[in-house]
Amino acid sequence: MGDQEPVVDPGRPVYAYVQVADHIAAQIEAGTLPAGARLEGERELAEKLGVAVGTLRRAMDELRSRGLVVTLPAKGSYIADPASS
Repeated sequence: MGDQEPVVDPGRPVYAYVQVADHIAAQIEAGTLPAGARLEGERELAEKLGVAVGTLRRAMDELRSRGLVVTLPAKGSYIADPASS
């Protein structure tokens, strides 16, 4: 997920966390992040995407509300299986 163009474009009239959520959602849709894949920890993922941890947390909330990510306390966040939704 890293080593590419910046995920957040401050010139766009869209909240940074929505841009991050859209970026991760696009990777899920493209199959880069398959169902059941475990996402990196918040700090690592935030650093890789070049955003603050708080921004990443809001993006994860957004992805959970879209039904794309499931978070298990003390285990981590995983890409949701669309078949089980």
